[in-house]
Amino acid sequence: MPQRRDLAKIRKQLLGWFRKYRRELPWRLNKDAYRIWLSEIMLQQTRVAAVIPYYERFLQRFPNIRALAEAPEEEVLRLWSGLGYYSRARNLQRAAQQIVTAHGGEFPRTAGEALALPGIGSYTAAAILSIAFGAKHAVLDGNVARVLARLDAVQGDLRENGRWRTLQESADALLDPNSPSDWNEAMMELGAMICTPRSPQCLLCPVAEFCRARQLGLTEVIPEKRKKRATVEITLAAAVFLDPRGRTLLLPPPRRTGKHATHEDVVPLISKMWHFPTITVRKDGCAELEKFLARFGALPGSKTKPALEPLTRARHTVTYRAIKLLPYRVRVSRLPRIPATKCVLLGELVSRSSVAVSNLTRKIAQAAARAG
Repeated sequence: MPQRRDLAKIRKQLLGWFRKYRRELPWRLNKDAYRIWLSEIMLQQTRVAAVIPYYERFLQRFPNIRALAEAPEEEVLRLWSGLGYYSRARNLQRAAQQIVTAHGGEFPRTAGEALALPGIGSYTAAAILSIAFGAKHAVLDGNVARVLARLDAVQGDLRENGRWRTLQESADALLDPNSPSDWNEAMMELGAMICTPRSPQCLLCPVAEFCRARQLGLTEVIPEKRKKRATVEITLAAAVFLDPRGRTLLLPPPRRTGKHATHEDVVPLISKMWHFPTITVRKDGCAELEKFLARFGALPGSKTKPALEPLTRARHTVTYRAIKLLPYRVRVSRLPRIPATKCVLLGELVSRSSVAVSNLTRKIAQAAARAG
């Protein structure tokens, strides 16, 4: 760690840089804890540019914690649809309900109370409490860890427990106690904009003179690349029923208990949302899908049953899973009558929808819409 004199200089230079060059982002308009909390959850594993339009629409519909707590879950998921990682939205609403019940609708101000909320870990709690309330908690996320690792030339897997604890200690020591809000945002901004994973812009870095990795020529190898989980290839076949009015059929979100029509292997892939009848393919996608549809009454058992027309294939990714999508159009004079299903216009599913669907379902809808 830097000496006391260097520490003062690091703080002054980094804060000066941040206050001059920080990005104008919608969650930086004020210090409202709800707005900051929402941004932190949306930004998990999602780029800033992708988050902004979702953030603004979400706030327009749910302007405060109480509005979010009282909304139907499906409406929350509909506004989140397209961002992915839908457990974030479910936890966000559960936490909002807990805040209304236990804290009068105001985000709690202590770390213990914040950490007791669903979906909030040590980083998120530190970020919200420091940025919204000026609490002296140093954040440690991927961006900050990379900055710290380069400053101290820390080698090896940063996520190893002992090493991560050391990085948290470094973050705590560097934190400017007079400006914890700006300091944490400055550290995150530096990692996001200058001290990037590849090709860091060291010449623009306000604290480059203190960087051990730069002095040792190690900026391109610190931090050490993490070993990625092996990719799993999955093939899905989906039926897009289409009646003369352009309407299609969706199956409901699978229930946690009891019977449901959704193919069991598909449940973790459709984010527990409305979806087309979909199966995982073993050998013959068309034949297996036809058998699946017949089993729950979506296809008549006669020789006049409608044909499954193969559409253009698509690709999708869910974490470590690489998914090949095989959509089939099923033209019918009338959509099958199946309990709990939903009848919607296919065109409504192509972009933003009145129904909560995942990106996987939307890609299937887009393939069907392109087929005309």
